[in-house]
Amino acid sequence: AIRRQRQMCIRDRIDMRVITGTARGTRLEAPEGLATRPTSDMAKEAIFSILHFELAEAVVLDLFAGSGQLGIEALSRGAKQCVFVDRERAAQEVIRRNLAAAKLADRARVAAMEAQSFLLGARERFDIALLDPPYGENLIPAVLPKLAGLMKDTGVIVCETEKNEELPEAAGELSLIHISEPTRRVVIS
Repeated sequence: AIRRQRQMCIRDRIDMRVITGTARGTRLEAPEGLATRPTSDMAKEAIFSILHFELAEAVVLDLFAGSGQLGIEALSRGAKQCVFVDRERAAQEVIRRNLAAAKLADRARVAAMEAQSFLLGARERFDIALLDPPYGENLIPAVLPKLAGLMKDTGVIVCETEKNEELPEAAGELSLIHISEPTRRVVIS
C-alpha cells in the first residue's frame, strides 16, 4: 500500500499544472518525498471559483507553500503579487523554478522560514491567504490568530485541512463561512 501511494503521489506531481490564466498549462514540479501533497485540479478549481472576484490585483500569501502551486495559480489568474512561505529548502528551490517556468517570478517573493516566524515579522497586509499545511500537525489553529491581524478588511483565508481537523469558528474579526467536502477546504472571511 505504501508503494502504491508513493507511485500515485509521483504521478500526481508529474501531472501538476497551472489551470488557467496567463500561465495556463505550465507544468509544475513538487518537492521530492511524501511531505508535500499536490492539490488536485478539481480542488484548485473549487478554491479559485470561490475566490474568482477577489483575485484581481490581490496581494496573496501562500503559507506552507510546498510547490507554490496555489500562489502561482493566484498570480496566473490576476493577483498583483504573492509571498510564498516554506521552511524546507527543497520546497523553496522548487517554488523558484515553478515561478520561473510560469514567468511569474517578478511578482513573487519566497520567504525561507517557518510560518510562525514569518507571521511574527510580517509587515505586509494580505487580501488572500492560502494555507495547506502538513497534515497531522494541527498548525492552522496555531497560525490563524496572527494571520488574521495581517489580513486587509475584506481579506479571505482559505485553509485546506484533513477532514477530522478541528478549526476555530473565528480568528480575530474573521469567521468561518464555508466548509466543502470531501477534501476539507475551509474559507474564513
